[in-house]
Amino acid sequence: MENQRKRRLESEGFMKPDNSPALSFPARDEHFMRQALEEARKAAEADEVPVGAVITVGDRIIARGHNLTETLNDVTAHAEMMSITAAADALGGKYLPQCTLYVTVEPCPMCAGALGWSQIGRIVYGASDPKRGFSRFCSDGLSPLHPKTIVTPGVLAEEAGQLMSSFFKRKRRKSR
Repeated sequence: MENQRKRRLESEGFMKPDNSPALSFPARDEHFMRQALEEARKAAEADEVPVGAVITVGDRIIARGHNLTETLNDVTAHAEMMSITAAADALGGKYLPQCTLYVTVEPCPMCAGALGWSQIGRIVYGASDPKRGFSRFCSDGLSPLHPKTIVTPGVLAEEAGQLMSSFFKRKRRKSR
C-alpha cells in the first residue's frame, strides 16, 4: 500500500527525482488554495458568489475558474465546472486522474458528480458547506466521486469562509 502511494505521489509531481517532497503537503495545498482564493475574489468583484478553483498537475496550474452563473445566466457555471472544462481542454481528454482540484468551498452535488465523471485524482477544498455541499448528501458510503478520488477538506477554511460571509453580508445590506 505504501509503495502504491509513493508511486502515485511521484507520478503526480509531489516528489522530486531524489524522492524528497516537491513541497510539503500543507505548504503545497495552501499555495494552490491561495490561487483559488484569488479566483474567488475575481468572482466577488463581478458580483458573483465568491467561489474560485484551480486544477493542477504536479506543480503546474493547468486551469483556473470562478463562478460565472450571473455573468453567463447559467446555473451550471460554477467554478468547478469552469475549471474541469478548461483542464480537459488543456490535457486533450476528459479524464483527470493525475489532477488535483483546489476549490474554496466544498463542491455541490452537481459539481461532485462532474468531478466523479472526470475521475479527478484529488479534491482539496476550503470551507465546508453544510447546506449545499456534496458530503451532506452522501450516506451509507455512497458518493458521487470516483472511488479513487482523495478528498482533503479544510485548507484555509477560515479565509474561504470569511470571503463567503462578507459577500453575503454585503448582499443583504444592499437589499435593505
